[in-house]
Amino acid sequence: MKKYLLLSVFFAASLCLFSCKDDNLIEVVEVPLPTKDEKVLIGSPLDVKADPGSFDVLKLPYAYDALAPMIRSLTLEIHYSKHYLGYTNNLNKAVAGTAYENMPIEEMLYKLDLNDAALRNNAGGYYNHTLYWKSMSPKGKLEPVDTIAGSIKKDFGSYANFTTQFKNKSMKQYGSGWAWLVVDKAGKLQITTTDNQDNPLMKNALVPGLPIMVLDLWEHSYYLDYQYKKKNYVDAFFKIIDWDKVNENYKAALNKVKNKQF
Repeated sequence: MKKYLLLSVFFAASLCLFSCKDDNLIEVVEVPLPTKDEKVLIGSPLDVKADPGSFDVLKLPYAYDALAPMIRSLTLEIHYSKHYLGYTNNLNKAVAGTAYENMPIEEMLYKLDLNDAALRNNAGGYYNHTLYWKSMSPKGKLEPVDTIAGSIKKDFGSYANFTTQFKNKSMKQYGSGWAWLVVDKAGKLQITTTDNQDNPLMKNALVPGLPIMVLDLWEHSYYLDYQYKKKNYVDAFFKIIDWDKVNENYKAALNKVKNKQF
């Protein structure tokens, strides 16, 4: 277990004094120096457990510090053990006692009522994050492999073209959302984005498809590491993509398209 030091700075409230004689405003701001460093302990993803229910959290196949410096341990721990766990627990509450309780998550996303905000947000949040964790690896390759490599070249012209298009789509996503690589009903690779916790499996998808890779564009996924420099986060993602897993997802998606399961 590693210890990380965060500098805690506390700002005193501003004290404003008014002079009745000359109506001048005097503002006094006290900014005391930090007295000590705050020690933050980074735990283990193996300690994270969902409340009893239909869905459990995906056990991360890497430690919190494994993706550093692209994604640092504190960011990953908060994202996984707080945000992702929250969506998982809320999804279990939302489906308890309903027809969705024992339904596979993909089928649920196809069928859910988009007006059901609790189910829509939490089912999407659970599925989207689960694929996000699977899209990355500390052993990620800088370029795609095997079947997916040839298909990217065929559908986008080159890996460089794909990279440019994916990054541009990610940067143009306004506000919270996700950038996806999907397989459409014709078996073609496409890049798309969705807002909030929506995804390409839902009825409202502008580009319906079977997701095989995703980048989380919510600020909580990168702000501790990159602040407002979203582009740096998007660039960093391409250094940790698990192309072996994406290739596996791609072949599974092609099989579903072939068998008309999508």
